[in-house]
Amino acid sequence: MGGRMSTLRETLLDPARFACGVELVTTRGTLATKKAARIHAMANSLADLECVDWLSITDNAGGNPMLDPVALGQPLMKRGKELAIHLACKDYNRNGLEARAWLLANEGFRNILALSGDYPLTGFRGRARPASDLDSVALLALLTAMNEGMVVAPPTETRPRPLRLPGTGFFLGAAVSNFKLHEREVIPQLLKLDRKIAAGAHFIVSQIGYDSRKFHELMVWHRRRGNERVPLVGNVYLLNARVAAVFNQGKIPGVVVSDELRAECERRGQEADQGRSFFIELAAKQVAILKGLGYRAAYLGNIEKADDARQIWEKSRSYGPDDWKQFAREIRYGRPKEFYLFAEDPRTGLADPERIDPAYEASLRRRAKSKHVTLGYRFSRRVHAAAFTPGTKLFCLGRWLYGRAKDPDHGPWWLRPIERASKAVLFDCRHCGDCSLPDIA
Repeated sequence: MGGRMSTLRETLLDPARFACGVELVTTRGTLATKKAARIHAMANSLADLECVDWLSITDNAGGNPMLDPVALGQPLMKRGKELAIHLACKDYNRNGLEARAWLLANEGFRNILALSGDYPLTGFRGRARPASDLDSVALLALLTAMNEGMVVAPPTETRPRPLRLPGTGFFLGAAVSNFKLHEREVIPQLLKLDRKIAAGAHFIVSQIGYDSRKFHELMVWHRRRGNERVPLVGNVYLLNARVAAVFNQGKIPGVVVSDELRAECERRGQEADQGRSFFIELAAKQVAILKGLGYRAAYLGNIEKADDARQIWEKSRSYGPDDWKQFAREIRYGRPKEFYLFAEDPRTGLADPERIDPAYEASLRRRAKSKHVTLGYRFSRRVHAAAFTPGTKLFCLGRWLYGRAKDPDHGPWWLRPIERASKAVLFDCRHCGDCSLPDIA
């Protein structure tokens, strides 16, 4: 290739470039196993492709125990390829995450994709319990503090300045998914995206999806929030008939394949090449759409051979400069009653940046009744309002109790068993540590 390779930071922050990343999923066992050796060989082939700007290595993807991404990343780093290492919260508490981050910095890995992580599915003699100490926003805050030089001790009489460690140089990524069916799922994702950026995310990778209008909505939201400085990277997952069926059944959290797209994939899978040419073209069209919408890069997933990535990229570059607009009309695999934040622009089939979706706007004026609003939910809402609204009697009592406790952060010890018992009755709480109650309060 010649010359110094651009860093991922330089690549994604260059508005004149449209980049390509490829995801590598590790496997269970050492690099000596046959499957791991095959992944390693493919990774080496991908590293040799000029069209691939970086490789992104997963951390226990799908909630399954796998080889640490550093094991695969170290030999690839020696080849000079830019790498992004996934760091997921679910398997480590905050000390474990910090320790892993120091390891990455020590080994020269500067690009981190900070994730909450997939809920554990399998493990040694049963399902692993998630750590769930920090979420992705808090992890980004931790890594940002490390970048700035983490303060590990306050000033003292003999040391007027705080003790600060040398700063790291991490380039931090985060993920977002607006490919959700309901308003109650999409809006929290977008609001949490804002928090991730505020916590220090330098680039954003979208979740897998096959609805161009949703890809455009994410870009419109991003721009309206004034976050253009943070590059968006679009996820392009190379489908096949088998994977489409798995996604359609909802077996992979956050990944959506509609009934219409699954039927199309099944039909294409019956062709002589098992639909390979169709799936390569579908991915290439998505790459072209992302470039046309203003994304800074495409992030290719389910690449089983380096030639898959090469074909997708070359195919995407063979299209005319405006072909993506027609592709965007074609790739609109939404679902019945799909929530959209912005109105549809009839000229393009994409989002209209100037208009909120009429159905959503109407729902804001008058909220529809829901069968999911149970008596327990209504009760918890009332308690939440009484306890967390400043000035209420319960709020004042809580502040008084916590202020006088030995541990003000956790309150009096006797409140914890009461809290656990009440949550078990009201919400079937399992005390997993990965609580979503604050999100629905």
